[in-house]
Amino acid sequence: MPFPAGLTDRPLTRDDLPAVAALYAAAERVDDTGEHHDAADLAEYWFAPFVEVPADTRVVLDGEDVVAVGTAVAPPTFRDAFAVHLDGRVHPDRRGEGIGRVLLDWQVARGREVHAQRHPEAPGRLTVLHQATIGGQEGLLRRAGFTAARWFQTMSRPLTDLPAPRTVEGVELVPFDWARDEQVRHAHNAAFTEHYGSSERDRTSWESMFTGQRAFRPDLSVLAVSDDDVVGYVLAYVHDADTAATGRLDAYYGQIGVVPAARGRGLSKAVIGAALRAAASAGCDSASLEVDTDNVDEAQGLYRAVGFEVARTQVSWSVHLPPRA
Repeated sequence: MPFPAGLTDRPLTRDDLPAVAALYAAAERVDDTGEHHDAADLAEYWFAPFVEVPADTRVVLDGEDVVAVGTAVAPPTFRDAFAVHLDGRVHPDRRGEGIGRVLLDWQVARGREVHAQRHPEAPGRLTVLHQATIGGQEGLLRRAGFTAARWFQTMSRPLTDLPAPRTVEGVELVPFDWARDEQVRHAHNAAFTEHYGSSERDRTSWESMFTGQRAFRPDLSVLAVSDDDVVGYVLAYVHDADTAATGRLDAYYGQIGVVPAARGRGLSKAVIGAALRAAASAGCDSASLEVDTDNVDEAQGLYRAVGFEVARTQVSWSVHLPPRA
């Protein structure tokens, strides 16, 4: 189905990113998702080494004005199913014209192509993260065959009344050290073997998605080291676009983990507490993280125990694709 009359579409270019960031800012004023993106953020997401930009991205134009954007991005590694993540937005002034429906049709078709081209031997999964504040999106997803599959909660806390420092015998809590970056990657892969949507992150995806991000703050990140190996970690990020939009410095904990052999000793609380104190000492106002409500390690209870409370909920909607080989 074509886009409404008068509109054109083409692949995204780097020159489009300021206009796309402005589109997201306009949408956020209506959608209130709590997320903010500048052009540099979008460049990291959509121009990563594993993104085929001419095929995996689309902007919709009215003349020279960007009125919508859509992407279908698949990180290279996976465990249970090869995931293709569909993201995008329609400018709030142009909603109700059918643009989102056509854009989602394109994303689904491209996602199926990516699955067939890259990993037809494996099951596939198309996913969209939805927040209830985005009006009309849930109905659009239902009509396209998506079903609600997983719930993720954003939790946050102020950096006051911090938990008391904890020690774990034989473990030293230290700031992130670039010399240990590869150890942290292996620890993360070990810690998340049973988690939904996780994968063995290779070097390229690790750098693109985690410690290579410009928002990554090694000074606010904490490692738990035992016998000269990393057994636990908290990786922290501070996003400039969030700070500019809210006027507050938030330490976002993108990855938190403890390797299976080191669990059951209170190490998670110890390393999170150390990260909270590092953020407070650096002048941050708050800390936040995201948790899967079906997390196999019951992480939500852990985070509540160290002062985090639920702020928002996102739902992952999915279409499952059978193996094609």
